[in-house]
Amino acid sequence: MLTGIQTTFIGGDARQLEVIKKFIELDAAVTLIGFDNLESNFTGATKKDLTVDILRETDVLILPIVGTDDEGYVESIFCSRPLQLTEEHFESLNPKIVIYTGMAKDYLHNLSQKYNIQLVEILDRDDVAIYNSIPTVEGALMMAIQNTDITIHGSNCIVLGLGRVGMSMARALHALGASVRVGARKPEHLARIHEMGLIPFELKDLPEQVRNVDILYNTIPKLIVTPQIIAHMPLHTLIIDLASKPGGIDFRYAEKRGIKALLAPGLPGIVAPKTAGQIIANTLSRLVSDQMVNREGSV
Repeated sequence: MLTGIQTTFIGGDARQLEVIKKFIELDAAVTLIGFDNLESNFTGATKKDLTVDILRETDVLILPIVGTDDEGYVESIFCSRPLQLTEEHFESLNPKIVIYTGMAKDYLHNLSQKYNIQLVEILDRDDVAIYNSIPTVEGALMMAIQNTDITIHGSNCIVLGLGRVGMSMARALHALGASVRVGARKPEHLARIHEMGLIPFELKDLPEQVRNVDILYNTIPKLIVTPQIIAHMPLHTLIIDLASKPGGIDFRYAEKRGIKALLAPGLPGIVAPKTAGQIIANTLSRLVSDQMVNREGSV
């Protein structure tokens, strides 16, 4: 239970609603900032404006997946007014507060460090990334079905990278009957690909591997599908980039050559916001509960 813990939510999308529900169920004291246009009200939550007084009394501050932009603005689909976290707000924070977000840009990192505020980025966690790979893969399969005229079954697919998303993606394609080749650099990853019953190859061999590819999924967050690679692909190839920024596809050259290449950021929040929100809610509630236990133990 989170009884009495002063929790403030600033902005967010449909995923944030699941987190709010969870915290109310666990008896936290919940304040909502940037939810003015939310049609349904949460019993047990209070809507407030963004002020230093509210933040001064907050134990836990929960921001959206992308905490702020480079000027401190927080995105909220439930508010038509701009929300900006300024240095004045950071000055007023309870020194023992913990800020939770999905990923933080330099603005949020810098102010948190300046005022010695604990900042937790949950998308860095293995458990969250693995859970999130489930809706990511479902969304990626949907994109392939919508943008090709062939079945996944029997198609020639390539997955680049055997990280948390790459492994789930390769496994799903294999289960659907595709011929799956997976490119990796580490010997242990190549061994794991072989153990999974898939076809491993080293990334240096990518130019040869793409000559008959139907669908290519990239999960490596650096430019790997270069013009030299794209030049070897059949024109019917579909490329889907699942990597975090900056991605790994030369989209300009793909378009020039007439090959469809799609960027697919934030698929969990797009294709399954309820499930994605529940993943975040379960993780945050555990982290906050542990935070409070640790705080009480240090008193």
